[in-house]
Amino acid sequence: MFRYIAQRLVASIPVLIGILFVTFTLARVLPGDPCRAALGERATDELCNAYIKRFGLDRPIITQFGIYMNDMVHGDFGRSFRYGRPVMDLLIERLPVTLELTLAALTLSSVLGVLAGILSAIRRNSPIDVGTMLLANVGVSMPVFWLGLMLAYVFALLLKDTPFWLAPSGRNSPGMTIPSLVEAWHVTSTQGVGYSILQFLSNLHLFNALVTGNWAFFWDTVKHLILPAAALSTIPMSIIARMTRSSLLEVLGQDYIRTARAKGLREAVVVSRHAMRNALLPVVTVVGLSLGSLLGGAVLTETIFNFAGMGRLLFDAIQARDYTIVQSVTLVVAVVFVLVNLIVDLSYAFLDPRIRLS
Repeated sequence: MFRYIAQRLVASIPVLIGILFVTFTLARVLPGDPCRAALGERATDELCNAYIKRFGLDRPIITQFGIYMNDMVHGDFGRSFRYGRPVMDLLIERLPVTLELTLAALTLSSVLGVLAGILSAIRRNSPIDVGTMLLANVGVSMPVFWLGLMLAYVFALLLKDTPFWLAPSGRNSPGMTIPSLVEAWHVTSTQGVGYSILQFLSNLHLFNALVTGNWAFFWDTVKHLILPAAALSTIPMSIIARMTRSSLLEVLGQDYIRTARAKGLREAVVVSRHAMRNALLPVVTVVGLSLGSLLGGAVLTETIFNFAGMGRLLFDAIQARDYTIVQSVTLVVAVVFVLVNLIVDLSYAFLDPRIRLS
């Protein structure tokens, strides 16, 4: 098992380098000047020449990529052209926002999608099946930006002054703050990997509120997370529901399922213990791919609901030709895809003992 994991991780290194090189090259050959994007009307030829020389943009692309890779190996992801801050600090600040939203959307889509798929499969061709699949087709067809606006309109305006009101934007209510774990745990060191990890965990508001016992802040964060998570989860939820239904229907037609029923087992036991474990293999694959897609595709959702996450950061960086941020965000998403695919592969052996990893 450990040998298999090591082989997969080593094999993923060339993939990540290739993705980073393609992103690095495309960002620089596309039309646009980072200096004029950052300075706007204040940009002059003299300022832009100094700007390009300062950030090494006048060197060959291969040379720039070599310098970037050398810095990255030493933990330096460069400085943002637009913000003038280390990219690592921006990732520590923004990535937890997107990660929290992504995990909430993935949990919602996986639970509801699997349950809807099971219900449709065991009630095949019934009105419940037709209605569930109809809703799934509608859900996969609705654009996220339209659904987000409709959810905000219904729950923030139409249901205003009712118990069902939900916050339409922002990560927390105005004036609602929580101290970082560095302050809560009285950490004196402000440097090093440990400090960066604490800052990252502090920006995970749900985790921070749980470990510090701040329940008011926890529920406020949950209320602000419901609408964006619902909007982001609709498409993967529909895909998971359809995949669960088709996979479970295929398994329910196998001989060993008929044998289990012939032995007098209850239908709930047949489905839960015998059918679902084998039917989950393609579902797990879809869920794993959905995590990477949600992490990289939260730009619209974060824009609509005013979440200052990695999606917004990437959108602003593309507009400003901020190459270092684009490269770093792409690398983070690629690493997530690699790790998720590895976890999915490992889960196969657990779900189906006939699969062996070597």
